[in-house]
Amino acid sequence: MTTGTLITVAPTGAESAKAEVPALPVTLDELLLTAKECEALGAAVIHVHIRDDDARPTLDGGRLRETVAALRESTDLVVQLSSGGAVTDPEAARLAVLDAGPDMASCTMGTLNFGDDIFLNRWEFIVDLHTRMQERGIVPEYEIFDLGHLTALQRLLGKYGLPHGGHVHVDFVMGVPGGMPGTTQALVAAHQALRDLPEGATFSATGVGRSGIPVMLASLSAGGHLRVGMEDTVTYAKGQPVESNMQLVARAVGFAQLAQRPPLTTAAARDLLGIRR
Repeated sequence: MTTGTLITVAPTGAESAKAEVPALPVTLDELLLTAKECEALGAAVIHVHIRDDDARPTLDGGRLRETVAALRESTDLVVQLSSGGAVTDPEAARLAVLDAGPDMASCTMGTLNFGDDIFLNRWEFIVDLHTRMQERGIVPEYEIFDLGHLTALQRLLGKYGLPHGGHVHVDFVMGVPGGMPGTTQALVAAHQALRDLPEGATFSATGVGRSGIPVMLASLSAGGHLRVGMEDTVTYAKGQPVESNMQLVARAVGFAQLAQRPPLTTAAARDLLGIRR
């Protein structure tokens, strides 16, 4: 079992509207303040979506480069950009995310129903994203929304080789309507399937909405890591809106400490993930 806990904060996402969730960080200044606060509490990785001047999701290259540069200047967090974007974003724009030169980028391992929409991830697109990250020295986090995505990842690594840095890290995204449920039983099944990946593979888990707490507890008990943030939940408890991403990170840190697996520092996170300093 890993002795420390990698805590990732996903502060914004592409689904919630600022008008409906006023605490959502959508400007660069809001994102930087959130990043600093969450790093001080124990987050080591920030999973980034950005918004335009009207607070709508965007994959604008200039804004992405500005965001990566600002986060590196203001924090020591591992900067992970989302290559998923919004479900309507075209493949070319999602691939161009890598041009911003992040430390990491997400790589979703298959197509799925995403609520009322379809999150399309064709095999050829996944291969293109994986190999471009290998060439550019960007470390992937493989996003797993269902058990079949782990089989696809096994196929990908077998045909195209290990990711840059040599370490395989996945994130179980649980509780999305159309994906695997956010339950202990589902996490156990996904964890068992990790045996088919290269030795030493690690995982984080994300519980969307009300599944956040059971997924955190199950992940910690199985030796896994945590991703929390307002991308995934905007309700702290029944009838209680989330006040800030810091509130969610603080709860994750508390759970990790109770499990006697304190948060990893940013330096230890880079070592774990195979990211060059």
